[in-house]
Amino acid sequence: MSKKVSVMGEYIKGLWRNNPIFKQVLGMCPTLAVTTSALNGIAMALATTFVLFFSSTIISFIRKLIPSQVRIASYIVIVATFVTIVDLVMKAQFPELSKALGPYIPLIVVNCIILGRAEAFASKNNVGRSMLDALGMGSGFLIALVMLGSIRELLGTGTILGFQVMPNFYEPWLIMILPAGAFLTLGSLMGFFSFLSMRRKRLLMNTEIKRDIEKKKPVIVNSAEV
Repeated sequence: MSKKVSVMGEYIKGLWRNNPIFKQVLGMCPTLAVTTSALNGIAMALATTFVLFFSSTIISFIRKLIPSQVRIASYIVIVATFVTIVDLVMKAQFPELSKALGPYIPLIVVNCIILGRAEAFASKNNVGRSMLDALGMGSGFLIALVMLGSIRELLGTGTILGFQVMPNFYEPWLIMILPAGAFLTLGSLMGFFSFLSMRRKRLLMNTEIKRDIEKKKPVIVNSAEV
């Protein structure tokens, strides 16, 4: 029988335990394509979170009204509505940022993070839990994209969010703002986090073994005290 997740746990799980990038490895196209800078990563993550939050809310609210035969098509229509809103607002208010992100804003419609959460969670849970789940996954996506974008921007141009960080004599690694840099950065981060997870599991296992040994250790009574 599966353990019931607390209400707050629905949000927290998306930050790390079920992080859509580092744990579930979803939404790789925008992750690798737009993270040439921290600002691009933030913009893409916020746009995706907006669509994920409102589409999950609507899908959860009307989940009992959607026939199972057309549920995926219905999800896509709902998601596309909010993607259109995001795309039009960005083109009107942030034209340079919209141009930098290119076709990846419209492609949020088929982002597997959004469709996956709609099918796996929002269609099976109430509105409150679906909202928290969407916010958690969106926050985890934001964390991942900000990390990738910041590292690539720092090493590729010597700046973060446009502010000079590296000294003047620093020679930028141009490969970091190229597609190869995205794969190198993502692979390095995933390897590092996997190492930390394995190390944590090993420490917990050693602690449990020591605890079991202490429990089974016979109690030695001093004969002089008897």
